[in-house]
Amino acid sequence: MSATLAEICAALGGVLHGEPGLSIDRLASLETADADSLSFVAQARYASQIASTGAGALIVPPALLEQARARGACIETPDAYLYFARLTQWWKARREAAEQADAGPAIHPSALIDPTARLGEGVTVGAFAVIEAGVVVEQGARIGAHCVLERRAHVGARTRLSPRVTLGHDCRIGADGIVHGGVVIGADGFGFALHQGEWIKIEQLGAVRIGDRVEIGANSCIDRGALEDTVLEDGVKLDNLIQIGHNVQVGRNTAMAGCAGVAGSARIGANCTVGGGAVVLGHLTLADGVHISAASVVMRSIHQPGQYSGVFPIDDNRSWEKNAATLRQLHSLRDRIKALEKTS
Repeated sequence: MSATLAEICAALGGVLHGEPGLSIDRLASLETADADSLSFVAQARYASQIASTGAGALIVPPALLEQARARGACIETPDAYLYFARLTQWWKARREAAEQADAGPAIHPSALIDPTARLGEGVTVGAFAVIEAGVVVEQGARIGAHCVLERRAHVGARTRLSPRVTLGHDCRIGADGIVHGGVVIGADGFGFALHQGEWIKIEQLGAVRIGDRVEIGANSCIDRGALEDTVLEDGVKLDNLIQIGHNVQVGRNTAMAGCAGVAGSARIGANCTVGGGAVVLGHLTLADGVHISAASVVMRSIHQPGQYSGVFPIDDNRSWEKNAATLRQLHSLRDRIKALEKTS
């Protein structure tokens, strides 16, 4: 699959400098690009690679235009990184359209679909998928092989479920979502009552409600609520291997890196980030714009936006760094105290 620079600019905008008919066969990094590749330089600190890269053309901001034009064809745009992100989406959509044109039937013969399920126009269903009674799959959605959509589940328009995704009963995901392989949405939350040394299960009667443009990484789990629903708002992005406990609420455009965990009934605001391996304990609240560093443990609610770090009681980042610097000196401080004690 290839495209000319003129076709790319017609689709995505930008100012083209150089040969419009130059054919691009692939998108590549500056290090691996060749004469048939298109790459990008977003920041001035990478300007030294403009002359050395083998890319046939570059995407650059205005500040780097002169250097880029000196070596060959380029596309000028105010935000080269954003342009490249849009380009990857356009490139993938073209590739998938070509693959779909060559594919077999939209509904694989081995898929098991209940007669009461409603599938919109342009829906595709992979091999051995199971779609139970009362399920709604809106137009253009793609259900991968071996997916299970339990009774009354709802999949929004153009949302893509990769193979082996489970969407539990009464759970729903909005439009334009991406759910990667192995994800389970709507497993029971972890709820038990202790009675005479025995754990008595609390049935989880809520569901999961996921908004539009949400992406969920492979093998992540979003538990259903105990009574009310677990909620992920529009634009949430989850990496692989993330656990979202029952009745958690995650605000719009919040992103979490791999292996993060959020315990039950926590409330995370909009536009937050949670670093890889970080943990948010249950029933806590994070305000909008809170950013949790990787491997931190959030043990109290945070009501002010900012960067927070630490595995010992979490604090604002500046205070945590001061405490960490002191912690590194504990051994020498102990020796000094011992010496003082001997002289007293």
